[in-house]
Amino acid sequence: MLTEKLSLTCDRLLSHRQLACCYSYCSIPQRGNEVLIYSTKDGQQKPLLLTGHHGDISAMTFGKRSRPIILCSASADYIIVWDIELCQKRTQEGEAAAGIVIGTLLGEVVHLSFCFSDERVAACIGATVRVLSSKRQETICTLTGHVGPVTSAEFCPWNNDILVTTSEDRTFRVWDLKMEAVFFQSFVLSAFPLLSAFFLEKDRHLITGSTDGQVWCFSLNDDHKCHLVTKMDLQKMEKRHQMHQESHEAGCDDKLSADKVETSKPVLKMALCSPLSHTDTDQKNDNSWFCIGSSDGLYVVDLATSELVTALYFKDYPHLSITMAGSWAISPRCNNSMVVLVSSLFTPCVVMLEVHLCDLGRLLACGVGFSVFPSSPPLLSSPLNAELKRKEPNHPKKKGGIKEQPLVFNSKVKSSGYTSAPRRIMFSPKTNAQKNSSSRKKADTNIGSLLKDYPADSAAPAVPCTDVSLNKQVSCLQYSGDGKQILCGLGDSTVLLYKSCLTGAPAVYIGHDKPISSLSWSLSRQWWLSASEDLSLRIWTHCSSEPAIIMGDKMFSKPIRGAQFYYLDKFLLLASGPCLYLYLYNLDNTRDDIKRYHQRSVNKLAGCFTTSPATDITALSAINDFFSYIVLVCGSDRSIQVFDMNKGIVASELPDAHSRAIHCITQNKGSAFSSQAPDSYNLFLTSAVTDSMKIWDLRTLRCVRRYENHVNRCQPCSSAISPCGRFIATGSEDNCAYVYDIRSSSYLHKLPKHSDTVLNVAFNPATPQLLTGTQDGKLRLFKSSSGSSLSRDTGAAVHSVLSETV
Repeated sequence: MLTEKLSLTCDRLLSHRQLACCYSYCSIPQRGNEVLIYSTKDGQQKPLLLTGHHGDISAMTFGKRSRPIILCSASADYIIVWDIELCQKRTQEGEAAAGIVIGTLLGEVVHLSFCFSDERVAACIGATVRVLSSKRQETICTLTGHVGPVTSAEFCPWNNDILVTTSEDRTFRVWDLKMEAVFFQSFVLSAFPLLSAFFLEKDRHLITGSTDGQVWCFSLNDDHKCHLVTKMDLQKMEKRHQMHQESHEAGCDDKLSADKVETSKPVLKMALCSPLSHTDTDQKNDNSWFCIGSSDGLYVVDLATSELVTALYFKDYPHLSITMAGSWAISPRCNNSMVVLVSSLFTPCVVMLEVHLCDLGRLLACGVGFSVFPSSPPLLSSPLNAELKRKEPNHPKKKGGIKEQPLVFNSKVKSSGYTSAPRRIMFSPKTNAQKNSSSRKKADTNIGSLLKDYPADSAAPAVPCTDVSLNKQVSCLQYSGDGKQILCGLGDSTVLLYKSCLTGAPAVYIGHDKPISSLSWSLSRQWWLSASEDLSLRIWTHCSSEPAIIMGDKMFSKPIRGAQFYYLDKFLLLASGPCLYLYLYNLDNTRDDIKRYHQRSVNKLAGCFTTSPATDITALSAINDFFSYIVLVCGSDRSIQVFDMNKGIVASELPDAHSRAIHCITQNKGSAFSSQAPDSYNLFLTSAVTDSMKIWDLRTLRCVRRYENHVNRCQPCSSAISPCGRFIATGSEDNCAYVYDIRSSSYLHKLPKHSDTVLNVAFNPATPQLLTGTQDGKLRLFKSSSGSSLSRDTGAAVHSVLSETV
């Protein structure tokens, strides 16, 4: 992936000097006060020599615009702006190349940066930043406030009047250049100095890095207030990446571990490096990859997942003339390649390298090929073909020769009419009948409400409308498929059945002895199940306060961690310990007055499957709205396992999906009121304590995006995906609920003023409403604000990580 295009031996060490690189040229100082301009396309071309400085050149940078290409160089005596093409023309004509002096005797400059219109230049001099005009000797403004030397200054790409500076005082500042004031000042981020800053224009994110390899990503909103999106550690990401690498020889691993010496990984330079796919005709980015130039190589990071994609170490390329880097200059991407200029840390050497981004793109083309939609009918031996055989009732045979006689209660039987006169008048309709308009209108209203589509362009629900106090911990919430009823499982072992508007007294169902752990509605919405920590499962119906089926009595040795209806209500799916159980069942609500407590409903074990290795299941998920063979299971060993129920095997396993055991897994199931792109149903969401939320794509078993603005340190806060597939909601331990756009790692809404930790969230499948439940037993209902809308692009998160197989 790395190719050395040019290697230069200098007359002095340039390890801590800012070098310059753009699409067509790269620039390095020579003999201290001279500038050499090399072509990045033709390394054999004679370099352009620029003279004019008297002191040693300490910083250089190219402009952001493609035409004209300008270079700014700085020393203690002058800051000069050069027009490269004009200088080349004068040199060819035999004249001396000259630039425009925009600053004189300002001091030693450590960093230069152009704005995106190339009209202004920011120069970092000590603890001061001077913003200069690029066309004349004029100081536009002087920014002071840092208590340590400023290490970098970058202009905001979507607003040239905003400048971000980093400093050795371990903070960064967001400046308003018009007012010459500070919009935002960060807290002390690290024990080490901040070295660099970088903007991601697509997501409006600001990224900064420090000397010890810490990387912070902040969202820069319109109010110019920065909110932390994610924090990354380059060394920890490297270790996780090495753990997930495919098969290595044991001997090789032992040698690497023996010879490995940990070194600091300073964030010297950052740049966008997302490869283009073959389908990107409009030259848009496929993902949020960016590269970090450090001392030992180039690290490619996926900001959406906060994971390391790959690391290009200098030691892995023996042909390179450099082993440790002191400074980096990275050009913007051009046709799936990128040119970087690297100075050696210990030797007076500078190399020009080309990074082939198309090779990076191949890292995405390693799909497993799973899908929630079945591609073939069930196998003959499939557990899904199991049927529950019903036994016919055995009637005892009558003894003796007495035959049954008809029993007549009436002494007279009405005549059949054969002897009466024939009917002369045919049927005539009633004309004075009263129409029951109210009942018909009511029926039409109910039908209309069922056929009403979920508003695909509505805003996320964030407006509180109803509060209910239960005074018991809310352990789980579940909406019915039509969105008209809510099941609420409590910590005192009871289940409440509410109307979706939370008005009126709820129906109370009792029978469990310990807190409710799981709830699930059937597709017909006529029955539902509840599982508890008391090792039992019960199926209830609306017509009775007593359960139709009770599964317990030492059937399970460990608590039920997940239970639901599966395969269009044909099966009961539940997990206990390391086993996944599949039960057939039949409900019979009839009761005999004499044998009142005799249970006529039956259930039968259709299959029992064990995780590989035999680790306790902490959460499970499967789609019941349509036929699907896939069941997702999370283990206490932090893994995610994909069960193929058609074959009854573990089809794939993803180890170390989180740093802790996953306590919640949610699939994008949509609802009967909304339709999504088929690929969107392959998304599923996982949550783990201390490790935020991750959304995955089943087809590749790769993490798509990561969300970590909420607080989840010790409580099992649940999460949910909206029926339209555009929003994600999660509980939090800071007494708030968070709503994310599925395409961005920054939260859309923070729903405060809850009385305790928000443990459970649930979206209404029919209307844009969100229900939250807290640890102290409070329910809050949020609705969508009127008149707000967002994009209908529900598959954007999937498209952001998938590319065409190269």
